[in-house]
Amino acid sequence: MPSEHETKRVKQKLLEEIKLYFFVFAFLALMFSAFLTFRRLISNEAGITYLHYGSGIIKAAIVAKIIMIGQALKLGKNVENQPLMIAVLVKAALFGLLVAIFNVIERVIEELIRGNDWPGISNLLVMNGLNQALADALILMVSFIPFFAFWETGRVLGEGTLSQMFFGKRM
Repeated sequence: MPSEHETKRVKQKLLEEIKLYFFVFAFLALMFSAFLTFRRLISNEAGITYLHYGSGIIKAAIVAKIIMIGQALKLGKNVENQPLMIAVLVKAALFGLLVAIFNVIERVIEELIRGNDWPGISNLLVMNGLNQALADALILMVSFIPFFAFWETGRVLGEGTLSQMFFGKRM
């Protein structure tokens, strides 16, 4: 049976993970909503409804979880001793690629559920989905730059310091 101290430590770690997840989720939800609004206003796309914002929020929740998985796998950990700019750019690229891989896996699963065979899925991914996947990965990588700049700056300053600077009382 775990000790009281160990139980308290696990609860504290869980609370930190939940806070981090919701920070990542909020950033991504805002980003996806902004991109959807951009598409809606600039290209005047037909068929974009307010329900699409709901799918953007769901996508933000999923991508936030993928980022947490990448963090748990210590993705990009080997560049954390490099200059901050290198760490930010490498992590933005690595996590962008991780999300792109999950997007391809998601697309394959969708097509398998629809009853498509492997040659059909491969053809669909190459013909229709490749440009979309590359565009999505590029947008994610670029939008991850400010996200990981914030993330890595907080890591370098020490746990809680950046949050205190942004959300704490100022003297």
